[in-house]
Amino acid sequence: MAPFLPPNVILSGFKERIESLLAQGDKLYVGTATGNLYVYLVHNGESSEGEKRAELLETKKALSRRAIEQLAYVQDINSLAVLSEVSFATDGSVTLYPLPSFSPPTSLPKTKGALSIAVHTVVEHEDEAQAATQSDGSISAAKNRGGVPVVITYLAVGCKRKVVFYSWKDGEPQDVKETTLPHSPRTVAFMNGDTLCFGYTPSDYVLFSLKSMTTIDITVPAPTSTSAASIGSMGMGMGMGMGMGKGAFSGLSGYMTLGLGTKTKPNALRVDEKSFLVAKDNTGYFIGEDGKLSRPVSIDWPAPPEETAFVKPYVFSVLPPGSVPSSQVTAHDTSAPSFIPSAVVEIRSSITLLPVQTLPLPLIHPPPGAPPTSSNQTVRLLTSSPACKSPLYLVTTPSDRTTANVEGSSIVEFLMKPWAMQIDELVEAESYTEALSLLDSLESALLPDKEQRKNLIRALNAVLLFRTGHFAQALNTFIELNTNPAKVVALYPESVAGRLSVPPEEWVSLFGGPRKVTKSESSSIDDPGSSLEETKPQDAGSSIQRPPSPHGSVKSMLKTGLENIIAGAKKDDDTSSVRSKRKEPPKDDFRRSIEELMRYLSDRRPKIGGALDTFHITNTQAHEMPPLSAASIEDLFALPDAPLSALTPEQLVRYAQIVDTALFKSYLIVRPGLLVPLCRSGNWCEVSEVEKELRAREKFTELIYLYNGRKMHGKALDLLRHLSEKEADMRDKLMPSVTYLQRLGPEHIDQIFESARWIFDQDPDIALEIFTSEEVELPRQHVADYLEMLDLDICAHYIEFLIAERNEQSATFHERLAELYLRMTSDARKHGDNEKRKGTYGKLLHFLDTTNYYRPDRLYGLLPSEDFYEAKAILLGRLGRHDNALETYVYRLQDFQKAEEYCKRIYDPSGPTSSIFLTLLRIYLRPTHQPTSPTIDLLHPALKLISRHSPRLDIVETLKLLPPLVTAQDARAFLVEALRAPVFDKKVISGIAKARDEQIARRLMVLQAKRVKVTDSRICPQCHKRIGGSVIAVHAPRGEVTHYQCREAFSRKLKELRH
Repeated sequence: MAPFLPPNVILSGFKERIESLLAQGDKLYVGTATGNLYVYLVHNGESSEGEKRAELLETKKALSRRAIEQLAYVQDINSLAVLSEVSFATDGSVTLYPLPSFSPPTSLPKTKGALSIAVHTVVEHEDEAQAATQSDGSISAAKNRGGVPVVITYLAVGCKRKVVFYSWKDGEPQDVKETTLPHSPRTVAFMNGDTLCFGYTPSDYVLFSLKSMTTIDITVPAPTSTSAASIGSMGMGMGMGMGMGKGAFSGLSGYMTLGLGTKTKPNALRVDEKSFLVAKDNTGYFIGEDGKLSRPVSIDWPAPPEETAFVKPYVFSVLPPGSVPSSQVTAHDTSAPSFIPSAVVEIRSSITLLPVQTLPLPLIHPPPGAPPTSSNQTVRLLTSSPACKSPLYLVTTPSDRTTANVEGSSIVEFLMKPWAMQIDELVEAESYTEALSLLDSLESALLPDKEQRKNLIRALNAVLLFRTGHFAQALNTFIELNTNPAKVVALYPESVAGRLSVPPEEWVSLFGGPRKVTKSESSSIDDPGSSLEETKPQDAGSSIQRPPSPHGSVKSMLKTGLENIIAGAKKDDDTSSVRSKRKEPPKDDFRRSIEELMRYLSDRRPKIGGALDTFHITNTQAHEMPPLSAASIEDLFALPDAPLSALTPEQLVRYAQIVDTALFKSYLIVRPGLLVPLCRSGNWCEVSEVEKELRAREKFTELIYLYNGRKMHGKALDLLRHLSEKEADMRDKLMPSVTYLQRLGPEHIDQIFESARWIFDQDPDIALEIFTSEEVELPRQHVADYLEMLDLDICAHYIEFLIAERNEQSATFHERLAELYLRMTSDARKHGDNEKRKGTYGKLLHFLDTTNYYRPDRLYGLLPSEDFYEAKAILLGRLGRHDNALETYVYRLQDFQKAEEYCKRIYDPSGPTSSIFLTLLRIYLRPTHQPTSPTIDLLHPALKLISRHSPRLDIVETLKLLPPLVTAQDARAFLVEALRAPVFDKKVISGIAKARDEQIARRLMVLQAKRVKVTDSRICPQCHKRIGGSVIAVHAPRGEVTHYQCREAFSRKLKELRH
């Protein structure tokens, strides 16, 4: 990926020697060796044939008496700072020229012996500026302006063994500061408003603090055993072997050298506000504010660069002839390795430190038919824009004096491609790591869709990680990006993804990347035993690598620099191998990818469930939602990559279906034991995609749980019935179906009735457990109707269970049970089954006699007139018709014991049934109906009744009922008990009570008649003090009066006197 457009010549045929350039806005200032200054207007857009883009606006002849070595723009005062030539005979100096008039010039007297200049402009708030002033005094005090921002410009001038600082605040000059240095700074560069870098020599650099006015030594690693000099000699020797000697690019003098001289200037570049790039020999180090390495890696050039420049985020360097291998330009050239015979402009990314564009001289090739341009040229990176932004200008001049006199120099412009184009090209080349690094270095204002691009590239980088076997890193990225799970699952084969599976060559386009026309090298995660392209996992940062060094190059001999730092750098061409051949994958690759997928799905699953909960949607409603199979693949891939909180309920449901289906298939492949917990807990799995596989693997338990969770109970019960055919024991055969039916709710009552029928046919007792379970409560009325339709006995058992176990108290079920008993008794009598008839009739009688939750009149009306006399007797009693009930017992049933027990049960001495025994006696002795047997003797049970229950019978009424022929001997027990009843004289008792009351009243009158009189002169006999109005105590029997507090002592005294 080339980040810069092809270089464009904006000015050619310039006959004077160019010493300095300055780009400011759309103007280009050109300083020459004769002291002239040329001002050009640079037009935007492509230049047409025969027309140059630079238009001369103004020429300042003899602006300086000496060569203009360096130009700088001082924004705060809108002036041009000009550094004049430094030589052995004269000292350099700096002059300020106001723009656009260039007059009057202001000479800076303290800059005598100037070697280099640098300008830095910063915006500070007034309070911050004042704080800086108080600490270092570099800015004069100013009035408080309420935090209004001010523009501060610094001009640093490096002179012989000192540095001078000029500063302006909002256009007002401040005090000049200077400090001595141990050496002369030949290069000055600002890092920020406080820190500068001074380059004394190409290998000696220091940092300088503007606040403390002190220097900080730069610490870099010790050089390798091979010195820069040996590198240069090695490179030069090889270059001479190709017809290029050292004299071709160094040691030149006069016009030909364009002022290069024999000394190489130090190279120090500001990368950002926290770091510099300094070149020492053939290595570029990134230095922080503390003078130490800010990055653990460094730039490794093939040879020491002659000049460097920085256009964020790229480093330009001019490398000497014979130092750059030709393979770096023509990576696919299979010819013999060689070096580029001309100087090379190399552009590296400051992010990855790798070459991104290599341009050998000549930079501009003539059109077809034109004479060829000589590659023997010198090139200088004289300037870039003040803010390290595009464009960058350099000067090329033929090395041959005659050619230079004829053709002159050319100014070449390097324009950076738009950021969006650069990123798109990196994405096209699958250099996702560098694209992300480039995005991180940009401000949002430069790229409005920065976040969207970043998310897209991160996703594509995750796809690359997945392709190379870094499954955990890839899926972690998908989690962070809230990627549509359909796309993530699509990276897996059909055994996991089903119809969502996508071929590896379409992964990039699936995630929004460019669609490739040709099939590139790819690897896919396939089922165990399938083929997979063997790819060696590599670090995500190695997506863009430096072209391989040819055999015999300086780089391959030394093996130092980036290739020893960056993992995954390519091998040399003679040892590289083709890796497109598909081989058998490691057996654990597929399993490892599935394990990571399960982790990803397990992370997504509860979060999706929580998001659905906010809409009151749970997996128990999965059967109500449209199935996953109803959505097209395009619709599923079109689901947004967004936080779950931003999705609609429909989109969340699709997410849940995709996640649970993939998780189910993953468990089926590598963790079958987890299928049952997944199915039991409820899920959104698409049944149609997994049931066939479960049946094939005989995972019937999991399939039944899955059917149950999706409310597909008919399929589950059919499967259970099919499986029951393999069981011999009846309980083992039926209980799985019974247990399943027990757990179905009332909303599935029809399904329960339908599926229970075959179980009743097999074993009614086991089948009845379906409706007597405590799992769920079914509608009792519906169940009773269903069971009654099947069998009266089963229905009776069910209602008995309800009454006994569920405490059913409604009259409906009690009456229904009685009706069932009645019908069952009648049916048994019709069929001649006396044993069953006795059993059911006994249940009916016990039920009628022990429960109160029915309407007796209704049941009495259901009884036939010629049978069920005992049941009638019980119901008559419940109706309060006790005489009719007793008559039934005596006349119809002739069961005198039950009649007597009936009286015992309802007898209440203080209630309306207090005479129930007398009623029974009357029925015995005064019959109102003819007994069924005329020979029955009712006198004998009557005499037994009066002998056993005489206390409960009225004596007089009983004697009246006894027939005259009954002897005293027959009623002896009754008569003896009646005579023994106690008799009390009420008058005697009343007189005694009256006398007692009168006695108590007289004693009370005597006590109330006693008095004591307390006068002012009465004295307490205990303490001999006047009683007065104090609380008193009166002592019996003589009535002594004492103080209340003296009562106890006086009482003891009286007691002693009495004894």
